[in-house]
Amino acid sequence: PWLLARLQTSTLTIRTLSSSNSFSQNIPTCLWKLGRLNHVAIAVPDLEKAQSLYKDVLGAEVSKTVALPEHGVYTVFVELGNTKLELLHPLGEKSPIASFLQKNKTGGMHHICIEVDDIKAAMTELKKKKIRILSEEPKIGAHGKPVIFLHPKDCHGVLVELEQA
Repeated sequence: PWLLARLQTSTLTIRTLSSSNSFSQNIPTCLWKLGRLNHVAIAVPDLEKAQSLYKDVLGAEVSKTVALPEHGVYTVFVELGNTKLELLHPLGEKSPIASFLQKNKTGGMHHICIEVDDIKAAMTELKKKKIRILSEEPKIGAHGKPVIFLHPKDCHGVLVELEQA
C-alpha cells in the first residue's frame, strides 16, 4: 500500500508541475531562426597575395575570383572544414570595400554572414526590434541567395550579413 501511495503522490506532483505556467511559455515565439555561420568576410588590399596566402601557404581550397559589380566587389571563397572565408576586394569607385580599405590600409575583417531560414520574417522582426537594415529589400549575394546587412552600430560594432539558407 505505501508504494501505491508514493506513486499517487508522484503522479499528482508531476501533473501539478506540468500544468503550472512554465518559464518556456514566457519566451516569445520567433518566426525565423538563425542557422550556421556561412562565412567571415575579409577585406584585402591585394587579392592575389591573399589568395596565395590561403592556397599556397596554408593549403586551403580557394575559388576563382568572381566579380559582383552590383555589390562593388570581387570575391574569392576559401573553403574551411566548417565554414568559409570570403576575401573581398574593391570593384569600381563606389565600392564599400574601397572606403573600408581607406580606413584600414592592410585590410581586415569586414563582416560575418549567418544563415537564416526566413529572411523576410527576419527583416520584419528585426525592424520591430529597432535593428537597422542597410537596404529596403534583400539583394542577391555571392551565393545567389537573398541577403541583408544589419547596421554595425546595432550589432556591437560588427557588420552582420544574413543570408537565406
